[in-house]
Amino acid sequence: MRPEAKKYLFDMAKAAGLITRFTEGKIFADYQGDPMLRSAVERQFEIIGEALAQLARIDEALAERIAEHRRIIAFRNILIHGYAQVDDRLVWDVVESKLPTLQREVAALLREG
Repeated sequence: MRPEAKKYLFDMAKAAGLITRFTEGKIFADYQGDPMLRSAVERQFEIIGEALAQLARIDEALAERIAEHRRIIAFRNILIHGYAQVDDRLVWDVVESKLPTLQREVAALLREG
């Protein structure tokens, strides 16, 4: 694995870990009512999506080993460019239902590298 690829995977793992830490013990109402928490979570998702987009540019085959990698990149684009219409419920759903899978996949790829 190229060093740059490993760095992007590490950045994704770090950002996902931060999201997990930020949201631990929280429920949707906490998320929705705390603009700093929302901003922090959205920023880490932006980092994940950007790191994955960069990974796909240098090693498409490796990026494809992450489930829904294109959707993750698209989610980043929505957060960045469609910031005025971000659906808090969608972001929270991604935290709860998609983030654990991403964390497992990235950790497995880092172990291989």
